Amino acid sequence: MQDYWPYIVIIIAGWLATDLWRWLGVLAGNRLQEGSEALNWVRAVATALVMAVTSKLVVFPTGTLEASPLWLRLAAAGLGFAAFLLAGQRVLVGVAVPLAILGAGLLWL
Repeated sequence: MQDYWPYIVIIIAGWLATDLWRWLGVLAGNRLQEGSEALNWVRAVATALVMAVTSKLVVFPTGTLEASPLWLRLAAAGLGFAAFLLAGQRVLVGVAVPLAILGAGLLWL
């Protein structure tokens, strides 16, 4: 049992750090109305966080993309976003177009 103690602590600490807050979010979220200011704020913060991570991955990539030129990554992201909007905000188009542009650009270079 002595050998398993660190794993037990990690499991309990991991549960407390994540699952407890998820349940509190569910309980608080059930009381929010769909058009409330609090929910609009939560959506805005969540969108900002996703865009911050996406921007970081485009501008400061790691791995294979690190060798690709910045202009190609920015062009793929910009044209992919434009295609997403033109296609009626279809997520598949917003993912496939920049991947195709980036892949073709990497093969061409």
